[in-house]
Amino acid sequence: MSIFQFPKSPNKVHPTIPCAVGSRESLAQEGRDKIAEQNLILEEATDKVLNHIQHKLPSEVLDKLDIMGGIKEKLYNYINQQYVNMFNRYTVTVEDEFIKKVRDFVDKEEGKTLARYTPRELTELLEKIAGAEKFNTGEIEKSMINMFGHLQGHIQRGMNDLENETNSLLRQKTDVGAFVRGENAYAILKCSFKDNELRPKYVYDIKLSINILESELISPIYHYQVTVESLLKDAIAKHIHDLIDRQISILKEDLVDQGKSELSGAEEMFEKIKRIEGYTDDEKEDEKSRRYTILAKKFLDKIEGLRAEIDVEEYDPLNIRENIKYIIDSENIRNRGYNTAINAITAILDTSKLGYQVCDNMKNARVCQIREYEELDRAILPDERYAIRIAFYDQNQLREEKKEYDRQMDAFTKEIIRIWDVTHAHYESKKRFRQIKDFDDYSARLMSKEWRRQKRDEEMDPNHVLWNEVGEMYNENSFVEKNNRTYEDRIVNLKNKLKYLSEILQKMHGYQNPIERVVIDERINFITRKFNEFTYKVNPHHIQPGLIMDVDICTIKRKQYMLKGMANVLNEFLYGVSKGFSDTAFAQFARRRSTVRQDINQSFEQEEIKEDIFEDAYKEKHGLGDSSSEIKGKVDLSGGGAARKKSSGGLKEL
Repeated sequence: MSIFQFPKSPNKVHPTIPCAVGSRESLAQEGRDKIAEQNLILEEATDKVLNHIQHKLPSEVLDKLDIMGGIKEKLYNYINQQYVNMFNRYTVTVEDEFIKKVRDFVDKEEGKTLARYTPRELTELLEKIAGAEKFNTGEIEKSMINMFGHLQGHIQRGMNDLENETNSLLRQKTDVGAFVRGENAYAILKCSFKDNELRPKYVYDIKLSINILESELISPIYHYQVTVESLLKDAIAKHIHDLIDRQISILKEDLVDQGKSELSGAEEMFEKIKRIEGYTDDEKEDEKSRRYTILAKKFLDKIEGLRAEIDVEEYDPLNIRENIKYIIDSENIRNRGYNTAINAITAILDTSKLGYQVCDNMKNARVCQIREYEELDRAILPDERYAIRIAFYDQNQLREEKKEYDRQMDAFTKEIIRIWDVTHAHYESKKRFRQIKDFDDYSARLMSKEWRRQKRDEEMDPNHVLWNEVGEMYNENSFVEKNNRTYEDRIVNLKNKLKYLSEILQKMHGYQNPIERVVIDERINFITRKFNEFTYKVNPHHIQPGLIMDVDICTIKRKQYMLKGMANVLNEFLYGVSKGFSDTAFAQFARRRSTVRQDINQSFEQEEIKEDIFEDAYKEKHGLGDSSSEIKGKVDLSGGGAARKKSSGGLKEL
């Protein structure tokens, strides 16, 4: 028998030879040793990975790795865990799909028994003659596709986890790449590993900040006090863009049918811009404006300034604005996105066995703080712990955060310069009369009065180049730095100043500790600690509006239990909340209509004619006509005479 044929019996299993294995509850499973079969599969997979490592790595590296010791056991555990996760996910998916089918079947049978006044044979005959779901395997095919799609996705994600764990094991060190997967690396705002202050030799302190932009959120998030008018305008704008995208897709299909070349990315963008005037304009006061086609101006005027709450004294259920607010609240647009994100992170933490004792969900502020332990004292807390802070920021919040960050940086700068001046004054006060201690003493004695006067005049000049013993200047006058403050040079300069001042005190006093040195040393250490904590935070100048997730992790270096568990949690969270980064340059090629079959879903039902009431409203109100009046073909970007005659609109402002 060829190895490419299936064995005749379902009781046979082999890691490489295909076989017809029954389900877990099948009678064909009787008499099988499942544990031995599973061990055979795991041993085979582990040996393959181990042999691959032995053949790929050079001999000098193999001598240093514990091939016969820990690596095989770790690979065995990784592969075992991935198989368990994949098959558990697949089993849950299959059970969900089949439970839905059984429930529908039971409902249909119960409906048959309820038709008491109609003979059962007649109802069955009528159902067999017509119906959208008869002679149609579309629903079953969709269920099977969903199940296999979920299985393939789980297998792919499981293999990615296994690959990341293997790469981390071979690197013999922990870095950002082992923490967040490559496809989610773009979302990292800041990630730093540093030694714990209390146990620097054994424990890591990890700071991770992730920024999910508003455009990347699967379900958009709004602040609690956003106006009803803003919610309605966003919904209308989204629908307008959907209509424009639909027109562009029809235009592209027409070009393909005519044998012309497809639109490029720039041409498609300009085609979309040209069609904006067909759906909206800038005339806010005109009731007949295109912007009021979907929703009349009088309705928008009624809800102007209306927020999440209405005063009890002003509330009238018969008013227009109260009824509009009721409709918007019933859709739950305001809270949907934020609640989805919180539900996602808490569900993932529960299933990942990462419990938490504190969940401070400030819903109106759109901030949620989750900590594993209630205690905040680092000396009491264990070495394996985590804390998560999720917050939604809009442009107004970030503007205030930037101002406060700038004020805090200026305060630290003034305080460090103050310590600089006090330390140098203390240094000068300890010099004896006419004693030469440094270059300034010798130059003051050696050079003439005119030279010293010229030096003072140069220092008083505002255009004079600033200089200090640290010797590092920071350039904050460039256009990019003014609009996106990094403070990178200033932070380096201030830290070097503090270090230089400590060296001066050590040089002056050695191992002696007079009261003057103790006072200055305490101040330097205090400012250094606070300045390091301040620079450890995320700079708001580099946060973009959206969802911010700050994760503080403390983990043991040799164990890294919390690090690996939180890495899985973050990847699952990003997968469930974010659409991910999409480069439109790689998404230009859509599926051709020639590969889309319309005859797969066979049915006796008449073809449904779909209408868009919004698009018809635009056409009737503004006389746009049918789609045949649209301009077809490529966009003329040469700026011809017809385009110059128009005094407004078009691409003039671009």
